[in-house]
Amino acid sequence: MDRLYTLEKLSLNDVGPVRIVQLYADGFEHLALNEKLFVYYLSQAAIAGRDIAIDQRHKDGLTIRDLLEAVCTHPEGVDERVADALRVYTKLFWVNNGIHDDITSRKFMPDCSFDEFTAAVRRAVSNGAAIESVVEGESLDALLARLRPVMFDPRIDPVRTNKTPGEDMLASSANNLYEGATFAEVDAWAKSGREHYGLNSKLVRRDGAFVEEVYRTGTLHLGGDVPPGRYAADLEAVIGFLLQARPFAATDNQQQTIDRLIEFYRTGETDAWRAYTISWLADTETRVDFIHGFIEVYLDARGVKGQYEAIVNFADPDLTRMIQRIGSSAQYFEDRMPWDELYKKTDVQPLKASVINVVVETGDAGPVSAIGINLPNEEDIRERFGSKSVSLNNIVDAYEKSGGRDIVREFSFDDAEYERFLACGRRADNLHTALHEILGHGSGRMNPAVSADPHTLLPGLYSTLEETRADLVALWHIWDEKLKEIGAVENDEIARAMYDKEVRNAWLIQLQRVPKGADQLEEDHMKNRQLIVHWLTANTGAIERLVRDGKTFVRVTDYQEMRSGVGRLLAEVMRIKAEGDYHAAAQLINTYGLKIDTALRDEVLFRMEHLDRAVYTGFVMPRLEPVTDETGRILDITVSYPCDLARQMLDYSAFTRAERARTRSAFRVRTSGVS
Repeated sequence: MDRLYTLEKLSLNDVGPVRIVQLYADGFEHLALNEKLFVYYLSQAAIAGRDIAIDQRHKDGLTIRDLLEAVCTHPEGVDERVADALRVYTKLFWVNNGIHDDITSRKFMPDCSFDEFTAAVRRAVSNGAAIESVVEGESLDALLARLRPVMFDPRIDPVRTNKTPGEDMLASSANNLYEGATFAEVDAWAKSGREHYGLNSKLVRRDGAFVEEVYRTGTLHLGGDVPPGRYAADLEAVIGFLLQARPFAATDNQQQTIDRLIEFYRTGETDAWRAYTISWLADTETRVDFIHGFIEVYLDARGVKGQYEAIVNFADPDLTRMIQRIGSSAQYFEDRMPWDELYKKTDVQPLKASVINVVVETGDAGPVSAIGINLPNEEDIRERFGSKSVSLNNIVDAYEKSGGRDIVREFSFDDAEYERFLACGRRADNLHTALHEILGHGSGRMNPAVSADPHTLLPGLYSTLEETRADLVALWHIWDEKLKEIGAVENDEIARAMYDKEVRNAWLIQLQRVPKGADQLEEDHMKNRQLIVHWLTANTGAIERLVRDGKTFVRVTDYQEMRSGVGRLLAEVMRIKAEGDYHAAAQLINTYGLKIDTALRDEVLFRMEHLDRAVYTGFVMPRLEPVTDETGRILDITVSYPCDLARQMLDYSAFTRAERARTRSAFRVRTSGVS
């Protein structure tokens, strides 16, 4: 029986804008031993590659982490105020996998001076801390001086990914996906047909030419002819655990899926990635599943390069049966999309969907987590082979139980709206996620006359546009009587609760995530929500903004008029995607999704001051440990809950260092470079 967790049990502490929450994986103990072993080795593989994502977010990310963890583990003699400031900064680094806020994309800095930080690091080293990232020939003092502007100057690398119109989106982004490149140069280079490893490489200017540094182990150590690339040792450790997981896969196809993923990590070839993705899509009946690779492209302003991420999970059979009823009706919903017939699929197979419990998320996937996922991102694979959608059940549950309701109470227009949230909010959220992921990302097709992938046609805009499209699909179909017929919706109050939240969050609540001094949104999901609601406000009579007792509120005045507007906007967004209409996409996003009302933001922040407020959540993952007999044979895998972010992050770092050292000798290359 699932535990009934209290807020105190889930929420460990708040760090700046982040609430730290323990994630529970109820039901793991009921898995068969083979399933537990499969989860265990896949989880080890997920952790072994996590440093890749930190490096992708900033070229100095791993070095900064090493310095911070040195102070954390060797704090004796460090001034207590400075130690406290660095503990907070380190936790924020862990949660965000780097020095930029995961939501706003803006840099945060330590609440101490550079000299105080330098003194703390020197004290930690004198206490016995080893700094792994100090490169040969560079002294500790030189390293600290080099990092000073990165960590302490707000003008240096202020935004992790800059998608501001009119600015060079590559040269002004702090991430580590490109080096020595401008957007125009890379765009011209890619259009010339020379980009071969777009998803899984770093693009570097070397001797006047662009070179793709590919993430791969190579095959030289196996007698092949593919040279090693970036993070070869880390990926070899990943492969080692995938090989240990392989015998416990549930089906022959799932074993083949692992083989193809290993082939991709060895060669880096796009064909290997596509073969893995297609094989992974065929794994629909297995209870334990995983997501692994260079996947989401939000970090890249071009929308091309994927971040490393890994998720290991197991399905909840009862909830999955419910959500699959939506997926099995995919053609019905496709036929009733409000867009042009040219963009409708006519041969939709039942879409693959499940409700899962996460065991571990690393890299781009955690500690900050999505609540739903639809993959693959490749449009042609999606159109030919379908997609998989998952709703992350224990993530959603933890969000709900660890978040205070007083924020919703503060920003609800009246008692009826708040009572509707209490009665229907959880169901509305779950259905929004399901419809967004299953029907949203899985729907529609490109104009057959357009051969290019929409990512390349809509650089810097595609991710926002696609999230807008998926949200609009959820808002459109929530009223469909089919959902009542299959038992997903009991009454229209659920639809009203979904519309209430969309308006309330986009106009008001999400503004808490935008710091003072900023006047625009950076994160794609935030832009998509604001775009929808601001467009509907401007183009329908369904949404009212008013001031009562000095406080701003928004409310839906006509739900059916709002739905009509959703349909009109959805038809246009689908047209833009299907035609690759860059000008229309830019006009729509920049007009409605980019700039914020700074006075309203300041009001929201003021009203938040007395509330139980956390801007976003970082999760402490469950811990898996093998139980062995005297011969070392594994008898069981137990799950426990550390309830300690620092302990888990330090354990992860120690684990990746050990695995890197174990595999490094096979390559004779530095893990941060190319052979």
